[in-house]
Amino acid sequence: MDLIVVMVGAFFGAMARFGIGQLVKKWSTSVFPWATLFVNVSGSFLLGYLVNMTVDYKIVLGLGVGFLGSFTTFSTFKLEVMRFVAKDWIRFGMYLLATYVLGLVAAYLGYHLA
Repeated sequence: MDLIVVMVGAFFGAMARFGIGQLVKKWSTSVFPWATLFVNVSGSFLLGYLVNMTVDYKIVLGLGVGFLGSFTTFSTFKLEVMRFVAKDWIRFGMYLLATYVLGLVAAYLGYHLA
């Protein structure tokens, strides 16, 4: 049953991430990966919030492992960072710092707001 809960959460997390990516492509022509930054920072906030709540184990599995695990994307972040290394050191530094700093701040805020 745990596997099914994770699978359902992962399906919806992947769909949400895909949808946000599509929306950002429509609204922005920027080379900067705004969609990935948004999903990683908002996912950090939500996970921080979730882990400090008193909720059932199945909710943590479905939302934390499933939904947020597929919603956020560490591998895409790393690929985008590597693309900037070859072309644009300023964007490389901005994206790297923004993702880590904003992600940590978001997780901290989520944790303490729960």
